[in-house]
Amino acid sequence: MNNAESSTVISGLAWFKSSYSGTEGGECVEVAAATAVVHVRDSKAVSGPIVTVSRDAWAEFVGLASSERYV
Repeated sequence: MNNAESSTVISGLAWFKSSYSGTEGGECVEVAAATAVVHVRDSKAVSGPIVTVSRDAWAEFVGLASSERYV
């Protein structure tokens, strides 16, 4: 896992907000998939830190987070 300095370091990405994020703000996550990695950031702090993980790690996280065990 890596932290990029800011979203300006990684340009040209299409960011997508979590479907669980409401319109009134709160705790929102955005992700942007690149060729070999997935970037994750706080939608309220788009110029803040970005967590970068491998596509395999992201797929495993999403699979675990959406399993009945955690829902």
